[in-house]
Amino acid sequence: MDRHELGHTDCLLDENPRMSKNYLIIGASSGVGAALCRELSARNHTVVHASRQPDTAALGAKAVTWDARDDAFPTDELPETLDGLVYCPGSIRLKPFGRIKPEEFRDDFELNLVGAVKAIQAALPALARSESASVLLFSTVAVQTGMPYHASVAAAKGAVEGLTRSLAAEFAPSIRVNAIAPTLTDTPLAARLLGSEEKRRAAAERHPLKRVIAPEETARTALWLLEDAPSVTGQIIRLDAGIGSLHLL
Repeated sequence: MDRHELGHTDCLLDENPRMSKNYLIIGASSGVGAALCRELSARNHTVVHASRQPDTAALGAKAVTWDARDDAFPTDELPETLDGLVYCPGSIRLKPFGRIKPEEFRDDFELNLVGAVKAIQAALPALARSESASVLLFSTVAVQTGMPYHASVAAAKGAVEGLTRSLAAEFAPSIRVNAIAPTLTDTPLAARLLGSEEKRRAAAERHPLKRVIAPEETARTALWLLEDAPSVTGQIIRLDAGIGSLHLL
């Protein structure tokens, strides 16, 4: 196929509209979840988003109130068929290990892991009705790259990575399960770490690519895993500006 024919084929592919699908995003009130909700809605997908205060974000999607720590998931709010579930809630509890209370470890574990378990179990019947369902979770670069003061969140997200691989094996071939492990991202959750230009420059300087990740970039990676990665499952995708694997002399 010559270049002209290839270009014509690409044009034909671009003209084919995507089939509208049903997605559930947990934690879409801000940050990555909100960016992903906007991306999916712009592609004419039907999106339900759930969080403790879902009405704080005008996302043009169905809003459901749900506290991942305390509430049973409201399954009656889900569509009969669900093509994707994204669990975004996370925490950044940075403390010396000796100052982290056991209840703080439990709190991070409840939010990051148990909340995801509750959501997936509630949505599983609807996911099973899809012809190509996908579950997407979030970890952190601190799991695979030891970082000081990250003991609580790294332990909780390490459990999320284990859950990702286990469910990918159990749900194959009908449901794909992956996770994204980003470095520090410019979201409200990280506001105290990026609250000044000096802090932002220092954070960027720690990374080989000298940058802080934007939530829209993470959302595009999530979109790829949901829509355009039919052969990807059981993977932890690092989105870390090189900090997890590169050491520059």
